[in-house]
Amino acid sequence: MRSDRKTFAALTSIVLLGGFVVIAAQTSRPEAAMRTATKALIAALNDEQRAKIRIPFDAEERMNWQFVPIARKGLPLKEMTEDQRKVALALLKTGLSASGYTKAETIRNLENVLRAQSGSATRDPELYFFSIFGDPDADTWGWRYEGHHCSQNWTITGGKATGTTPAFFGANPAEVMDGPMKGTRALAAEDELARAFLAALTDEQRRVAIVSDKAPTEIVTSNSRKATALDPVGLVAGTLSQAQQALLMKLIDEHASAQPAALAEQRLAKVKAEGWGNVRFAWMGSTVKGPGNGNYYRIQGKTFLIEYDNTQNQANHQHIVWRDFAGDFGADLLAEHYARVPHQSR
Repeated sequence: MRSDRKTFAALTSIVLLGGFVVIAAQTSRPEAAMRTATKALIAALNDEQRAKIRIPFDAEERMNWQFVPIARKGLPLKEMTEDQRKVALALLKTGLSASGYTKAETIRNLENVLRAQSGSATRDPELYFFSIFGDPDADTWGWRYEGHHCSQNWTITGGKATGTTPAFFGANPAEVMDGPMKGTRALAAEDELARAFLAALTDEQRRVAIVSDKAPTEIVTSNSRKATALDPVGLVAGTLSQAQQALLMKLIDEHASAQPAALAEQRLAKVKAEGWGNVRFAWMGSTVKGPGNGNYYRIQGKTFLIEYDNTQNQANHQHIVWRDFAGDFGADLLAEHYARVPHQSR
């Protein structure tokens, strides 16, 4: 078997070829576009709106991320004019890949399905909030896009995104069963690719990968401000065949590639640096697909964790998150940057 480094490089090149069109359509680094789009949004707002959307970088609110349908700090689409919404969504496009943006918009439109089901005004596709932390012209700043089932966070330091997590997507319904959006699956690939990987395992490998026949009812790390590593259980990537490793990497890449190409590659580089062969895959719950058959999986390495849970609403309600143990909200690289580069009060 080849070394971890060679194996990972080969798999990454195969996976990233599938996103070539996306890569070609984006700038090599998205941070400059984020800064420009953020400044354009600030300029498009009135004073009252600016007071809502702008939050000090060192405020506790920057770490107060949520994925349930509650009011947030920041400025919602609901309080913007149509022209302002276009500018705001242009900013969102700089922080996500084309596929990531499609996921985010599909998730937002699922609020229409939930409103039709419940009649509740809290189910509103315009209750998605933009928050700008600090000054986009400063050395360090950040921004967030958040609403029900979507929380995406970016921290930029020295012109580079030092943090792109927590990154949360959810979908309810996971598959729309009736109405105008019938058949819609916002997060289909995250389910299908995991099942394809599981199906490619031998019986012995599957016994190691499936660590419980009961799935947790929620992602284990929930909306904690700092994620910690979970029990190191499941199947180790280094024990897989090359074909099986390629399937697992394809799944990891699906999660990573919601971000622009450069930021996705940045995430994958961390996986590579820590040793691809040490990454673990663990499945809990039913392996049968269908109503009532809840399942959960996680992919965990030394520095990162991906959690997927689909147990609520008769297993038709997905929650997915990518966490960096030391890098959420840019914590580790931000500290390193401040230690290396002198700064005045921030």
